[in-house]
Amino acid sequence: MGPVLAGVLQLLALTGALALLHAPVGTYMARVYSSDRHLRTEKWIYRGIGADPDTQMRWPAYLRGVLAFSVVGVLFLYLLQRIQGVLPGSLGFSSVGPAQSFDTAVSFVTNTNWQSYYGEQTMGHVVQTAGLAVQNFVSAAVGMAVAVALVRGFARSRTGELGNFWCDLVRGTLRILVPAAAVAAVVLVACGAVQNFSGIHEVGQFMGGTQQWNGGAVASQEAIKELGTNGGGYFNANSAHPFENPTPFTNLFEIFLILVIPFSLTRTFGVLVGSVRQGYAILATMGVIWLGFTALMMWAEFTHRGPALQAAGGALEGKEIRFGVGGSSIFAVATTLTSTGAVDSFHSSFTGLGGGITMLGMMLGEIAPGGTGSGLYGILILAVIAVFIAGLMVGRTPEYLGKKIGGREMKLAAAYILVTPALVLVLTAVSVALPTPPHSILNPGAHGFSEVLYAFTSASNNNGSAFAGLNANTDWFNTMTGLAMLFGRFLPMVFVLALAGSLAEQQPVPVTAGTLRTEKPLFTGLLVGAILIITGLTYFPALALGPLAEGLA
Repeated sequence: MGPVLAGVLQLLALTGALALLHAPVGTYMARVYSSDRHLRTEKWIYRGIGADPDTQMRWPAYLRGVLAFSVVGVLFLYLLQRIQGVLPGSLGFSSVGPAQSFDTAVSFVTNTNWQSYYGEQTMGHVVQTAGLAVQNFVSAAVGMAVAVALVRGFARSRTGELGNFWCDLVRGTLRILVPAAAVAAVVLVACGAVQNFSGIHEVGQFMGGTQQWNGGAVASQEAIKELGTNGGGYFNANSAHPFENPTPFTNLFEIFLILVIPFSLTRTFGVLVGSVRQGYAILATMGVIWLGFTALMMWAEFTHRGPALQAAGGALEGKEIRFGVGGSSIFAVATTLTSTGAVDSFHSSFTGLGGGITMLGMMLGEIAPGGTGSGLYGILILAVIAVFIAGLMVGRTPEYLGKKIGGREMKLAAAYILVTPALVLVLTAVSVALPTPPHSILNPGAHGFSEVLYAFTSASNNNGSAFAGLNANTDWFNTMTGLAMLFGRFLPMVFVLALAGSLAEQQPVPVTAGTLRTEKPLFTGLLVGAILIITGLTYFPALALGPLAEGLA
């Protein structure tokens, strides 16, 4: 079997598995967030934190819950790293420095999981399990809660109430993420992933010296790292490491874990707004972009110039032979079109155009299908912009799901889509203009510029993957990427929740002959076009200086 055919068959199998579970998983999540019943364990948690799960919140109160919970998470994780040296199970590692502790705490709380350190040489078992793994669950649950709040804004009328943040957070964690991650972890262990709390072992001679490895609760963290679109690896090699991702089957299974919740949330959206066809329209938009990017990536990595690459059957530099070009290409697109950031290959070693595709996937806003929750609310914001554009074309007030899109709604949507590009472009420009930050760049020219552009694109979009080559463990990059992750995560949430509150207060508009049918293929095409044009106009000059210049050289 040729490598191209193998890649295509993997893509077909993945698509079939996602299609098979789309309806049951999406419908189950809709029931979770609309249920009136509280489980006994949930009641204990509510009593412990002093929350009333039956109290409805308006958007400012919901936002305060999101921010308060996240601030506590940052402080706890920062403290845990700073005292690691005196904790049991530290494996002899010292406490983490202040700048890196801040950057890592912000990274995991914002669902970014950007890592400027070697995991197996920096973090002990307690920090990994009680700190990083816990945030993998709750940061994903926060994103899902915000997405559900926006959906309620569309579904409800003449009220500003969006539900209860604490109830949504606990249910998303206990009823969705924990059971799904437990099953996924068992599958990974059965396929060879490591799950233990062993210390550091010498495993033989390596280039004249001894090779040392430490174990850890790898499979359980790997499961939620992918399922919650987090991405932080137990080891520096991330999902290219055989302890995290042993076989081609686990590679495809981990890609499935990355995509299953974001794709299924479109079904949840359709059920909650009372029209599954609206969910299918959003799903079709995500699917067209995802399949298109995957096809482009395979073309860029399989069709190449030079006899060495042709003899190898693909651009194999920086890729695991276990997974090949096809598996690596599918993984790279899945991890950058979502907010995952896990990698099974080095994106810096992709062809120039292939590396550009990974960047463009993040620059779209990670909405195809995007992160757990963040992908759904991101594409719904772009749907609001698309219906506004359609309204301008025909000269009538735009409507989406029976809600008028007026000046207030458009200002909030516009503010949402401007935050991330501003962070990416400004911080990239400053980093290459100042005298010290460019010293972190490994490669000269266009590729070196791509390293910096990728870093801030990844941080600002809460992705967390790295282009490699850039020494990001400096005070400048630890601080700036930390701020980019904070603003890139929480400023958009402010606008999303404010928009949800505005929509929930409206009275539904009746459907007329002039209403744009947003469940039809025409709207799907309009939405895809709006996404690509808005992104292209924003980022094309920066892409032209980096990956496009390298790819066309």
